[in-house]
Amino acid sequence: MKELIIQNIDEVAENKAIAKEYRSLLKGLKERLKKGDKENLRLGFEMALDAHKDMRRKSGEPYIFHPIAVARIVSEEMGLDAESVICALLHDTVEDSELTIEDIAIAFGKDTSRIVDGLTKISGVFDMHSSLQAENFRKLILTLAEDLRVILIKIADRLHNMRTLDFMSPDKQMKIASEILFLYAPLANRIGLHNIKSELEDLSLKYTDHKSYREIALKLKETKKQRTKFINEFIRPIKENLEKKGFDFEIFGRPKSIYSIWSKIKNKGVPFEEVFDLFAIRIVLNSPIESEKADCWSVYSIITDSYNPSIDRLRDWISNPKSNGYEALHTTVMGPQGKFVEVQIRSRRMHEIAEKGVAAHYIYKDGKGSSEMNSVDEWLKRISTILSNPETNALDFVNDFKMDLVSEEIYVFTPKGDLKTLQKGSTALDFAFEIHTGIGKKCLGAKVNHKLVPLSYQLKNGDQIEILTSAKQKPSEDWLNFVYTTKAKAHIKQALKDDKRVIADNGKEILKRKLHAIKADYNDNNINVLLAHFKQQSKLDLCYEIAQNHIKLEDFKSFDVVGGSIKIKRIPQIKKEESPSITDSDVVKSIKETLKKNADLLIMGDKGNKILFSYAQCCNPIPGDDVFGFITVDEGIKIHRTTCSNAINLMSKYAYRIVKTKWTKEKDIAFLTGVKINGIDDVGVINKVTNIISGELKINIRAFSIESEDGIFEGLVKVYVEDMEQLDLLIEKLKSLDGLLSVQRYEE
Repeated sequence: MKELIIQNIDEVAENKAIAKEYRSLLKGLKERLKKGDKENLRLGFEMALDAHKDMRRKSGEPYIFHPIAVARIVSEEMGLDAESVICALLHDTVEDSELTIEDIAIAFGKDTSRIVDGLTKISGVFDMHSSLQAENFRKLILTLAEDLRVILIKIADRLHNMRTLDFMSPDKQMKIASEILFLYAPLANRIGLHNIKSELEDLSLKYTDHKSYREIALKLKETKKQRTKFINEFIRPIKENLEKKGFDFEIFGRPKSIYSIWSKIKNKGVPFEEVFDLFAIRIVLNSPIESEKADCWSVYSIITDSYNPSIDRLRDWISNPKSNGYEALHTTVMGPQGKFVEVQIRSRRMHEIAEKGVAAHYIYKDGKGSSEMNSVDEWLKRISTILSNPETNALDFVNDFKMDLVSEEIYVFTPKGDLKTLQKGSTALDFAFEIHTGIGKKCLGAKVNHKLVPLSYQLKNGDQIEILTSAKQKPSEDWLNFVYTTKAKAHIKQALKDDKRVIADNGKEILKRKLHAIKADYNDNNINVLLAHFKQQSKLDLCYEIAQNHIKLEDFKSFDVVGGSIKIKRIPQIKKEESPSITDSDVVKSIKETLKKNADLLIMGDKGNKILFSYAQCCNPIPGDDVFGFITVDEGIKIHRTTCSNAINLMSKYAYRIVKTKWTKEKDIAFLTGVKINGIDDVGVINKVTNIISGELKINIRAFSIESEDGIFEGLVKVYVEDMEQLDLLIEKLKSLDGLLSVQRYEE
């Protein structure tokens, strides 16, 4: 009886908490509610509540808290409408309950049901050469082209998952965080959700490289008082001058995200203390739309009256907004104490768009903001180009899409002076396809700044391009080697496939005649037998190879025909130097069967282990590193560090091939790793380094290379260590030497 009373008390408390969250959701939407919205929201909430009534999250709380939290992100952090909030409440119902898309269409209409359908995970079995994540993402983007709210709600869903990831197992945390870094954070950035993108990156780093995340967070906390003092000192003269000029404004300093600081440390090879732009100053003007551009430039003039600007660090995204709609003036000036400071100048409208991305365009749809949707629309058209070919492999699609997300932009001109935005790395041929597909396909050459250049010429900011065409020209296979953009690649591949299809049609007729001659039917069953025998991926490939005479008609003697069906008569002998083909799925299945269910792969000299494994040379893991196993096709399992540069790619694309991995406690193996050092080139400094490594710590050195220039040296020492503990001790000892400016583990 006592247990029943406690259970009832808990249930009452949970119901109160759910009701409170729902009221908070309504409160945040209050100003945007239209007639009938409140009733629809209530219905959507009740449907979600009923669908998830018996479900709980890993944290133990009722599952309904998740869709409510997603709905609040959609409402409060993205500023979307009531229909979007209803979709967020229902986003998991079809997958997790008996509720159908048709039920949702009846209750709320086709738009709502289509969005929920786009948010519903794909089910079924897929080719093992692909991955479930890639297929899910492909379906998501298919719906994106129809309604951008699908991707906005999906990002909100992923954001809440990341905020509550502590309750998942470490290997699940790594896989989810890797998928976020690989696709969702770049996607959030691409559609202008800067704050959400930064939070996704920070949370992902927390789980993919917890040590670095913790160190940077701690140092930011320790230096907060010092930064605040510097920011106040920097802002004072600017604030006074802006007030004198009568501007209505807000000025404040904001810290850079942990992830962006980590990226600078990693990419530039500098310690935290040497990352100069740990924060930026932001000025937000309350200016009317017609004068905001002039006001921003006036503020820029006031800032440069107080501080000297770095000329090469001026970014004018007001005259030429980014393709995600972002507008602002960025400049870097020399502030007090000889420190560079980044200053961002924008209007309130620009600020809303920068904070809420394309969602904010709905707010400004009746003003200037509506024209800014053009850049987003252009991007969506490019995505539609990729989607227009349903035969594209899911992983190829995700790779192309990812490239489109992360590329920087350049600005170039047509012969008539029109400005075009392209991805950094684009070539003259990319530009031709950007102008028009027909021009791209007939492109013969190009003139850049009135000089003839090859099609592979890589464009630079400010180039003026004229495309030369010929009616006889057509795309060739080698064009794929010197185009960069997804749009150009997609059109070239499609053109090549169309040409291949014409040739394959001839092969199809040849195949039909041959089958008729041996009294075999032309049907799917027989085609599948031929595909397997000749190792072709599709009927198109088979017919093409026959037309090209790569598959000869004499080869059909390898088959018997029984009742119109082809039967294998003999199996061609495998040459000694060849081996039977092993598919990805065979290898994965075999290794996973060898491992016990849910067991970890124990590594480090376990002689009894039945599974072949080796250490990846891209990251050289050593005992103590956080690691995972990746199943390869022909080399067993490769052990990678979780911070390996390839980890995010492998985990996001091939989650089904990841194996949980742990170190054993044996210490009888030495592992090769590297230490990068640089410092002041002084007499005896190298001798001190080798004395610590070989003399004091008794660590074997495999290689030592050093370069010196203008009194500064940089060296790489490759050593054999037992584990991370020994490596950390070595680094600490070397750091204590006079003359060494930095010591860090060497990353390939």
